[in-house]
Formats: sequence, C-alpha cells, structure tokens
Amino acid sequence: MAHNRRMPSRELANAVCDTLLGAGQQAFLVGGCVRDLLLGREPADFDVTTDAHPDRVLQLFPDANTVGAQFGVVLVCRGAAKVEVATFRHDLSYSDGRHPDRVEYAARPEDDVSRRDFTINGLLMRHDSGEVMDFVGGRDDLQSGLIRAIGDARRRFAEDKLRMLRAVRFAARFGYGIEPLTFKAIRQQAHEIHVVSAERIHEELTKLLTEGAARRGFELLEESGLLEEILPEIFAMKGVPQPPEFHPEGDVWIHTLRLLEGLSIRVSPTLAWGALLHDVGKPPTFRPASETGDRIRFDSHGEVGVRMAAQIAKRLKFSKDDTEQIEALVANHMRFKDVSQMRKSTLKRFIRLPQFSEHLELHRLDCQASHGRLDAYELVRDFLAETPPDEVRPTRLLTGDDLNEMGYAPGPQYQKILAALEDAQLEGTLATREDAKVFVRKHYPLAAVG
Repeated sequence: MAHNRRMPSRELANAVCDTLLGAGQQAFLVGGCVRDLLLGREPADFDVTTDAHPDRVLQLFPDANTVGAQFGVVLVCRGAAKVEVATFRHDLSYSDGRHPDRVEYAARPEDDVSRRDFTINGLLMRHDSGEVMDFVGGRDDLQSGLIRAIGDARRRFAEDKLRMLRAVRFAARFGYGIEPLTFKAIRQQAHEIHVVSAERIHEELTKLLTEGAARRGFELLEESGLLEEILPEIFAMKGVPQPPEFHPEGDVWIHTLRLLEGLSIRVSPTLAWGALLHDVGKPPTFRPASETGDRIRFDSHGEVGVRMAAQIAKRLKFSKDDTEQIEALVANHMRFKDVSQMRKSTLKRFIRLPQFSEHLELHRLDCQASHGRLDAYELVRDFLAETPPDEVRPTRLLTGDDLNEMGYAPGPQYQKILAALEDAQLEGTLATREDAKVFVRKHYPLAAVG
C-alpha cells in the first residue's frame, strides 16, 4: 500500500481493503461510513471489517496502532487519515457495561454485524463496487427513519450502556424516530447509565449539543428518562414558571429548549454548554410573586448558576479552560441588560472578556428564545464595529516604574492609581503621558498617598 502522508480517510480505507483482499482475506466498509454514504453525507471517518485476525492485519500493516487489538481492532494511520480495522467477531459478555469480557472471532460478516448497536450502523459495503450487504434490515430503517437496536435491544444496551445516549443522538441528528421496543428498553435501563465513564457521557452530550439538533436531542433525553439521570439540574427546569412579561414562551425548560433550537451545527462546545446551563441557577432561586410582592424573581440566579455549572463541569470532567469559559458565559449573561447605561470604560472592559463573541451570541439566542428584543445586542454589535481595537485595549500611558520615578512608593495604591488611569483613558479623557501625569498628581497628591 502506498504511504501517502496526506491520504484522506476514504482513500486509505479503499487501500486497506485492497491490501486485505489481495492477501486472500474478506474486507468491507462497515458502520457509520456506509450509513452516511447511503444518506448522501460525508462520513466523518471510515471503518473496515475483515475476517483477518489482528495478528494477520499487523503482518500486512506493521506500523498500525495495536491499542484495541485485544478486542479485535487495529488502527491503520497514514498522515492525518486513520481507519479502524476490526476482525469479524462475536462478543460473549460485557460485565462492565462497556467492553466485552472476551471476544470470539467469526468467519462470516453476518455474524459480526449481529453484535453491533443499531441496524442503520450494521450495513456493509464493498469498497470498489458500492454493493451493500444488509443482514439486519438497516436499509429499510434508513428509508423509514428509525433507530432500531440490532436483535434484542435490552441485550444491546446491557453490553454498552452508552448506546442509550447514542440512540438519542442519532435520532436527533437524522430527524428519526426511535423504534418502540428500542425506546422501551432505554426507559427501562436509563438508571444504569451511571456505569459509563464521565468522559464518554461528556463527549456524547457535546456531540448532541453541536450536531445541529440540540433541542430534539434534549427532548428525547427527557422522554427517555436519561436526562434526569445524567443532568438532574436541567431536568429540574421543567415546570419552573417565569415572569410572562420577559418570558412569554413559558417555563425555564421551554426557554432552554428554544435556545438550544437556535444553536447552529458545529457551534463551539463552550457556547453550546453555556446555552444549556445559562439559566441552571433558576430552579433553586425561584421565588413566586406571592412571596416577592410584585413578580416571579430569580435573585442571584447567575451566581448560583456559576457554582452549579462548575459542579457539572467537574462531574463530567471538563478541561480547566472549557470550565472557565462556560462559567464566564453563565456569570455574564445578565450583564447585557445594563449595556445602555454602562460608562464607556465599563463597556470596553466588558467586551474585553475572552471569547466575547460567544457572550454576544449567547445573548442573541437568549433574547430570541424569549421576548425577542435585540436592542442591547445591536448596541454592543455596533459598538464593536465602530470602536478601534486600540481604543478597547489601549497601551498603558504610565506604568508602575513611571509612578516610582514620580516619587510614589510601591504598594497597594499602585493598582488603584493605574486602574483610575485606565478608566480615564477608556473614557477618552486622557490621551498622552503628560496628561496622565497631571491626572495622577491632581487626584493622588504625594502627601496624601505617602
């Protein structure tokens, strides 16, 4: 096989099949790549299934990655392209709800597909002719728009609990229904999802949020019983009323669903999670009008939401950077209501938040999912367009060394003086170093600070 360092995955998969067939083995494209090709979609990756045992695959591809070889899977890589090559097998038992305790290799492709998750992922294709082999009714379910477990749904989910989340994600992503017996099995086994690692749940939920069908995905999570198990803080939004003058759409759950509906495909994961969690602090801070004396209130729901978002991020093993950005989105989403009254310096500091475009987009989605008024969004968008970057992040007129030369002793007052200088600079009242020195001497006389 030619070693093209820039070989795309389809070309690599074809080359892998050619090599296996040339060595007297069986080889087929399998799984999601076949499904996507039949749907006219570009597959994200390509998998090959073969009757060649892993040691034989490694003879043919000696530089392959052997990480999954004990489960009959070898990874062949060429540059950025990679293809999983899996040996036909029977999986005998899954005591950990994720990995087979042992595998037994099979000789026929129909035996192999019978242990896969869903019929639409159990199709085989000859790489050269495009001929499809269907032993599980996958083509009919593609035509009908159904996610159906292969064989006994309860057994498929017992083998790998994550398949319950994958069923929901595939149904949302493709706009399909979930076959009744498959859905019943999910509802019966939803409480067992906790055996799946936090990292795998995090990854699956992020895909659900960023594949362009987040609203439908979360509706299915709720209907299946999975939402209450993995994100009880989101499930708690159901039935929590909001003041109709600001939220004519309904309760916190409906508002959140409407916001998720606005997420574009391939939205950044942090913005997607920020959208999901921006109002997570509302259920525990809810106070009815009968208690407040005027209207429903959620006092401090932003601060409470930040703490809850941090707990969720910790539970689901988010990275430090992603956690910080999601917390910032939750913490700042209510600040937009005040932008028309902000001083220039305050507004400039606000738009200097890291990844501010995500804050602005979350605000737009939040408005469109509720009252529909975009005044604050348009004000900030126009301010960003009209304000040169060097006015938003101006070079400091004076430094601590300058203050020292002016006779000011180092200490806590340095930060206070420099912050006041920056405020005046951001307001546009100071433009030169000399102006800054005059400002300091006037507002912070040496006798007073000494």
